Amino acid sequence: MRNSSRLNVCFLAGTLEHGGAERQLYYMLQTLRQSGMAPRLLCLDRGEFWERRIQSLGVPMTWVGQRPSRLARLVRVLRELRADPPDLVQSQHFFANGYVGLCSRLLGIGGIGAVRNGWAAELQKNGPIGGWLNLRLPRLLAANSRLAIKQAIAGGVPSSRLYFLPNVVDTRQFKPAENSGERSVTLIAVGRAVREKRLDRFIVVLWRLRAVLKLDVRGWIVGPTQDDGLRQQLETLAAKLGLVPPYLRFLGGVSNMAPLYHRADICVLTSDYEGTPNVLLEAMASGLPVVATNVGGVPDIVQDGVTGLLVERDDKEVLLAALAELVKDRPRRLEMGRRAREFVETGYSLERLPENLLNLYDLVLAPGRRRKLGAIERNPA
Repeated sequence: MRNSSRLNVCFLAGTLEHGGAERQLYYMLQTLRQSGMAPRLLCLDRGEFWERRIQSLGVPMTWVGQRPSRLARLVRVLRELRADPPDLVQSQHFFANGYVGLCSRLLGIGGIGAVRNGWAAELQKNGPIGGWLNLRLPRLLAANSRLAIKQAIAGGVPSSRLYFLPNVVDTRQFKPAENSGERSVTLIAVGRAVREKRLDRFIVVLWRLRAVLKLDVRGWIVGPTQDDGLRQQLETLAAKLGLVPPYLRFLGGVSNMAPLYHRADICVLTSDYEGTPNVLLEAMASGLPVVATNVGGVPDIVQDGVTGLLVERDDKEVLLAALAELVKDRPRRLEMGRRAREFVETGYSLERLPENLLNLYDLVLAPGRRRKLGAIERNPA
């Protein structure tokens, strides 16, 4: 029997692939479980990277994506929620917001949607009608970047329907290496092999650092392949430029990133658009400076000239100059990495998540159900 003093939160995830949104879902479920609550998860997909890890938390999972029809999926989600009505239902992906918005309205429960990229990027992925529905059907939207909030307001969403829920990182898992001796400088780019990540930029700038500026630098590309054709194009480009191991390595998906951050020197992000990249928070928590394109929520977490360097996404010369500057200046790299760690500890550590969730849920719960997350441990063992 459910403990009436505890919140019953049901999440809806579109996917459990190897990504930042899914890691944040794991953190939220972990936080709720450590509070003594029993969250559950409905998912439109199955058999993916985070499934076993979430199950290891003791979180019940139900697959609701058996049929491709959106209407059939909506009916299945609604049936699951009616069978065991939660206090609130929360989406973790923008494209799942419509299900959450409709079901929460039909059942008279709190509903929270997610905005994890800029409005233009979400519109491109979901189309004008899907984008409009996913933006407006949930009563409240949790966005992980301030830019996404500004763009949603510009798109006609009242500010009262928006809540800033920043990404967090486990600063006990991701922490600076104890020793960082002199060696070749290693650049690390982390992300799924999809076109918007623009890993071709990373490959070309690595080649220019080596071939044109004659710097002793190597590169790693880390992340699962979602587009086999793109992966082949990237490998062909690298081979054409003579970037074979050990000068450039494609490491694929890696479940434990901490050791790689310990062996790297600079984290590089070359994306055309982003939300708030989880990989940057992990790298910064690990004491790495960042060189990143000035897109999405990146400027929220990278302080230009302090914790890293920001460049405009199409300015190849500035990207080259920024990386060359840090490759040559080890003391500055280390100082930026130290400040990056401090920045993450202050504003984006996992210990901040309980209060963030508490404030979010207070906005959608009936008055009698508010402030029920007080038992969440701020520093769980």
